[in-house]
Amino acid sequence: MSELNDLYQAVILDHNKRPRNRRKLPAATRTATGDNPVCGDHCTVYLRLEDNRIAEITFEGAGCAISQASASLMTTLLKEKTPAEAAATSAEFAAIVKTGRAPEEFCEMAAFAGVHAFPARIKCATLAWHAALEALREEKPV
Repeated sequence: MSELNDLYQAVILDHNKRPRNRRKLPAATRTATGDNPVCGDHCTVYLRLEDNRIAEITFEGAGCAISQASASLMTTLLKEKTPAEAAATSAEFAAIVKTGRAPEEFCEMAAFAGVHAFPARIKCATLAWHAALEALREEKPV
């Protein structure tokens, strides 16, 4: 189990140190921002829908390692998904974070299962995901 915990910690550290898709997306068709005033985390998610799929998704923001790593991972997992698939993936991630129960097979989302032991950090882990879902719901001009 220690090797698995080490692997999960490595996933979070890697996404925090080398975030994927961290930039403004000039061609975004949707955007939403999430803020956590308790700890100061904030995240803006940009996405471009094409043929009812997320063609591109990026983020900008600042915050703790959990929030930034989660945002990075989210962009890699939601790309190419339909809004319904993105909502299902988001719900799966939220369940992992809130319960600490991860899928039996390895997936990077499982790296965040330990967050459940720190209830105040759950909002950090889910901040970008909520922003992405909000962006998918809204049809506001960017």
